[in-house]
Amino acid sequence: MRPLPELTPENTAFWTGGARGELMIACCNDCNTAIHPPQIVCPACLSRNVAARAMAGTGTVYTFTVNHQPWLPDMAVPFALAVVDVDGAPGVRVTAPVISDQPETVQIGQRMQIRFEAAGDVWLPKWQPLETGACA
Repeated sequence: MRPLPELTPENTAFWTGGARGELMIACCNDCNTAIHPPQIVCPACLSRNVAARAMAGTGTVYTFTVNHQPWLPDMAVPFALAVVDVDGAPGVRVTAPVISDQPETVQIGQRMQIRFEAAGDVWLPKWQPLETGACA
């Protein structure tokens, strides 16, 4: 089993928001800067008026890698890890595995939707490709 993050006052909203299906990103209530990884002080204006906000949970692949090395026993390979620019949170990128049976099809610029997997007290983010050309 992979190591899980330690919950702190700063990061608990991010790691537990998945229980509600929400991508929670810390934001400054004074200057509206999105902050990730979460911090108690805004790096832009030094305000301590920081709170987590639910984001749309979508974004665009900034970069990715396809892993072929089983780093842990019983680790299924290959799999893709993507760094995704989060919609509605300028400057925030979330790195997470991609849910895909064909990891080689992940592309820079591809649209993604966040999903979550429960692991102990935390909900691990995973990116899932958005369907293209689907009718709304």
